[in-house]
Amino acid sequence: MSLLSVQDLAVARGGIRAVEGVTFAVSQGEALILRGPNGVGKTTLLRTLAGLQPPVAGTIEAEPDAIAYAAHADGLKGALSVAENLRFWARIFGRDKIDASLSAMNLTDLAERPAAHLSAGQKRRLGLARLLVTGRKVWALDEPTVSLDTASVGLFASSLRAHLAQGGAAIIATHIDLGLPEARMLDLSDLRAQPGRAARPAGFNEAFA
Repeated sequence: MSLLSVQDLAVARGGIRAVEGVTFAVSQGEALILRGPNGVGKTTLLRTLAGLQPPVAGTIEAEPDAIAYAAHADGLKGALSVAENLRFWARIFGRDKIDASLSAMNLTDLAERPAAHLSAGQKRRLGLARLLVTGRKVWALDEPTVSLDTASVGLFASSLRAHLAQGGAAIIATHIDLGLPEARMLDLSDLRAQPGRAARPAGFNEAFA
């Protein structure tokens, strides 16, 4: 069963097409790894899949609210504790349990610590723990292991594998081996748009490029 299907997608950054002709589908239990050099369009593609900016062309098919997006920013409230941050996001997504998320990312002992007092790696683990309280089937992940040490990468990889085993899917921009030998690769280098090709579809909003 396909959870996300993309057909002939073109996306833009700064009003200029980044990549085009992107076609793929991910089904339950599948992971797709996005590869390519810095600036090729991986972040732009993920933002478009997450609905944060409009596509230039093509189609994205998924169930409503199917995608959870984890970007470079962790999206935390510094004045709230680790547990309070997770409870906030759990309620946003209509859920109420956070204990499993705390445990999965080794945050239980930090539950009452204000997020502002966390290290960069701890903040990243908390940002990723939010994925576990969304209940969403498709994870769109932009360099999720930034700031993580080796042990924390292992924790996240275990959570990711559990998500896939439970019928979820993931699209991941990363250069790190997450221990997913069955994952497919999509190199965006092969899908670069022609240099300087402007994006001007009907209704395209430059403010979101």
